[in-house]
Amino acid sequence: MAHERIPLRLVPDPRPDDPAGERDGGVLGAVEVLPGTVRAALLTRGGVVRDRAQARFDATSADPAVVDRALGEAARVWAGHTPAGIGVAAAGVVDPAGGRIIEVNDAPALRGYPVADRLTALTGAPVRVEHRARVQVLGDRWFGAGRGRRSFASVATGEVLGVGILYDGQVLAPAGGRSGAHMTVTATGELCTCGRRGCWKTVATSRWLRGRAAELGLESGALSDLVTSDHSAALGLVEEYAENLVLGLATVQQLFACGLFVLHGEALDGGEPFRTLVESRLREDALGGGEAPTVVLGEPSDTGALLGAAGLVLSGQ
Repeated sequence: MAHERIPLRLVPDPRPDDPAGERDGGVLGAVEVLPGTVRAALLTRGGVVRDRAQARFDATSADPAVVDRALGEAARVWAGHTPAGIGVAAAGVVDPAGGRIIEVNDAPALRGYPVADRLTALTGAPVRVEHRARVQVLGDRWFGAGRGRRSFASVATGEVLGVGILYDGQVLAPAGGRSGAHMTVTATGELCTCGRRGCWKTVATSRWLRGRAAELGLESGALSDLVTSDHSAALGLVEEYAENLVLGLATVQQLFACGLFVLHGEALDGGEPFRTLVESRLREDALGGGEAPTVVLGEPSDTGALLGAAGLVLSGQ
């Protein structure tokens, strides 16, 4: 796998009551772009989120104007501030050099979208764009559970699935990223949005969980409801979902012996019971030798990628 060395520096532990982040070089901007959603935040250099905003757009539309409007609405979070830089964590395939989102299968309006140019026009700040999986691992490395580690994996779950890997201090992924969502985990399976069959994404996302819950006649396909249910079918579905996540994570562990896996997104809704379940399944599937895999819960689903986007700005500086 191709990889790129990204310079990483430790920063002081953030203190919410200390405005030093603003005094020492200004504030940072962070943006997360997902199918149908744009999130933005104003942060200090210590990783303290001072303000945030979210805007929705029609994910089925092919008109980039719907994204323009959502981005403009979310950008109001920086009113009265000029960020030292803005980092963008984007789903899909990304062109970091061109500052574009090349394609997101589930959001046609994002095809070829020049997100860096749009944000610079709105704010006047320099913008860096990267794939969400690469960005999220930077967030954990700078501000989260990966601080002080040379190797670990950051896992996005929910509507968007992916893994960012830090190995011996290097982010392992080609520029623009590949998240692992489309790695084949079964020789036969459902047709994926990419046109192939058997992708990890087809069995380990919120869409799959909701669909499987409906097939079982369950009232809710939300992980938070399933883990607290006393219905045997619901609990069985939670176990199946954990096993499907581990289909991809076990491959990552066997290849890179990451040791630590930081869960983000929907997995957090399952709390400690789901974390324990994923960890136990992962340890059962892991090869012997090296650090035994440990699974921890990361930042809330609406924060992890934003911290990573801020980390992307810092890494560039």
